[in-house]
Amino acid sequence: MMETSQTKSLSRFARNLLFEWRKLSLQLVGQNIVVAVSGGADSCAMLLALHELKQSRKLSSNLIAAHFNHGLRGAASDADADFVRDLATTLGLRFVGGIQNPKAKIQNAKGNLEQKARRARYDFLREIAQNNDAFAVLTAHTLNDQAETFLLNLIRGSGTDGLSAMKTVRELKFETPRVETSNANSKIYLIRPLLSWARRGATENYCHENKIEFRHDAMNDDTNFARVRVRRQLLPLLESFNPRIVESLSQTATILRQDAAELNRNAENLLKVFVTNGDKLDVSTFGTVTPAMRIGILRLWLKSIRGNLRRIELKHLKALERLAVESENNKRSELPKGEAVWRNNNLLHFVPSNS
Repeated sequence: MMETSQTKSLSRFARNLLFEWRKLSLQLVGQNIVVAVSGGADSCAMLLALHELKQSRKLSSNLIAAHFNHGLRGAASDADADFVRDLATTLGLRFVGGIQNPKAKIQNAKGNLEQKARRARYDFLREIAQNNDAFAVLTAHTLNDQAETFLLNLIRGSGTDGLSAMKTVRELKFETPRVETSNANSKIYLIRPLLSWARRGATENYCHENKIEFRHDAMNDDTNFARVRVRRQLLPLLESFNPRIVESLSQTATILRQDAAELNRNAENLLKVFVTNGDKLDVSTFGTVTPAMRIGILRLWLKSIRGNLRRIELKHLKALERLAVESENNKRSELPKGEAVWRNNNLLHFVPSNS
């Protein structure tokens, strides 16, 4: 970004954040914004940079620092919450904290520990945004997080959508069903303003420049988690081949996201052609569509019925494609969570669990 008299007094990190903010065409004035702060380097750097922009009058939005205590690490988790509260107070920002009883809720939820924690955290952030008429929740995902997500999805065998990794901006909805309140109709966005440019080293350096000793989550060292193994074992190996592998993988994800968006637009139009009798999929002429488009149509069809694509992998979509194109009637294909798709009279029927 070209340096002007209005931006040269800002730190490089804050200038980059301001440039990204403008590139995303986000408003700088008169909005409530929830900033998710874990206490780690990335989220602390984002909060500090936003505060710097406010101090320099480049941003006049009302910032709310939000921290969700999962309670998974005992006293260390409580210390994280205290740290974020103190940081917000020092910066003159409002703090909102939430706490989760892991035994009562997270451990009883479906899915693995990382997924459970993520759902609980995002539901908390969505609720705080809704209760405070905020238009967005900001999270501090970086280039490193994007590269890790790309590799995790590649290892799992994802299609174009999975390899697109994370979007910079998307609508934030509740992860778990709940009774909506009267002001729940307004869209709230999840925005990741560091995703396309900030590496983890830059966030740590910016914190050090501001004399902030950020928190360290010991679970980020636990190689029982796949993401940690990717971060500590796979990425360093790939960097020995390409020192800028993080940027390269992020760029690849961006290209694939653009391709996926075009594919989804075309698939949405074709889905209307094949859907019949409410939510059945007519596959009598499904073989005339290209394989890539068939997968896209099946993804959208499943999502429209299930509400999400949680636990649906490319292998499930490939099995449905075979059911639609190659199989005879009265056949079925199994899905996760006890769900299935049944073919009868050239129609695909979604079969919920316990049916």
